[in-house]
Amino acid sequence: MSSPFDEWFGKRRRIGSWFPDIDEMMKEMEKMMQEAFKNVEQQVPKNLIKERKLDDGSVVREMGPIVYGYSVKIGPDGKPEVRKFGNINSFPNILGGGLAVKEEREPLVDVIKGKDELRVVAEVPGVNKEDLRVTADESSLTIESVTGQPRYQKRVELPEIVDPKTAKSTYKNGILEVSFKLKGKTSSGVSINIE
Repeated sequence: MSSPFDEWFGKRRRIGSWFPDIDEMMKEMEKMMQEAFKNVEQQVPKNLIKERKLDDGSVVREMGPIVYGYSVKIGPDGKPEVRKFGNINSFPNILGGGLAVKEEREPLVDVIKGKDELRVVAEVPGVNKEDLRVTADESSLTIESVTGQPRYQKRVELPEIVDPKTAKSTYKNGILEVSFKLKGKTSSGVSINIE
């Protein structure tokens, strides 16, 4: 049985004896990469590893889907906001281990602040509307797919306090949009009795 990367490493073209130092360096890099991929395979949840029998009788192992990405936008304060998505909890040094692959993916999320409202737009393709569960409080929104595949899960910390009772949501073509009215700030304050 071969791993997903054995075929790639087996087909790597050797430079030849004209450059023995470079060839030796390539062998060392190949060995390091094979070790790194073994570490990754140990961190992947078992239900994301599938075995498939080929026509010639050999068996190959396939991992996935493994998704990692990020989006960058400039926030209202002029500073970049980086949001990650996918099912890799973090992206540390692969060679050092510590890679955490989850069953659930984090959807790509964008938070848009308007004058009186806050909108959260999330990409959750491949999920039926009935399989989504969305909950909110004044400072966060949680998106989960409760059944089916792919599985999504993300808690979004909101940049402003919202009134969760005003939430409205739509879901079309894999795009979930939730809008909230911003919670009004009372400038008059509350009277406090002195005892």
